[in-house]
Amino acid sequence: MATTGSGSPSPEPAAEALAGSCLCGGVRYRARGPLQGMVRCCCRECRKASGAEFATNGSVTREHFELVSGESLLREYASSPGQYRVFCGQCGSPVFKRYDAQPDLVRLRLGCLDTPLDQKPAAQIFTSERLGLTRPDPDLPTFERMPND
Repeated sequence: MATTGSGSPSPEPAAEALAGSCLCGGVRYRARGPLQGMVRCCCRECRKASGAEFATNGSVTREHFELVSGESLLREYASSPGQYRVFCGQCGSPVFKRYDAQPDLVRLRLGCLDTPLDQKPAAQIFTSERLGLTRPDPDLPTFERMPND
C-alpha cells in the first residue's frame, strides 16, 4: 500500500471494472482487470468461433470473474483437448474460454464487453492464418503463437 505525505496509507489504485453480456442479454458477467495476455488472434479456431476476421481476447483470474446471470444458458464446446469455448446457448455469442490445465484462468471474448476498454492488445497472433480482409496492425508485435507459450 502506498503512503500519503502524512505517512498514512493511501488506497491502492482500483482495479478496472469490466462488464460483459451476450447478444440476447441472458448471460451477464463482471470482471476486474487489467486484462492479462490481451491479444488479437487470427487463428482459424478464433475466426470460426467468432464469425469475424479475428478475435480479441484477454484473461482474468477466476477470482476476478463473476457470472451475474445466465448460467443455465451457457454451453461449452471442446475445441481441443482440455480447452472449452463457452457460449450462450440461446444467441450463440462466444463469452469466454476455459482450460483444464489453467482452472484459475478465464479467457474473455472481448467483443462481448459492455464497458469501454482503454487497454490495448499487446500483440497479434497467428497472422499467417488471417483472411487478408484487413492488414495487421503495424503498431502491434506479431507472433505465430501466444508469446511465452
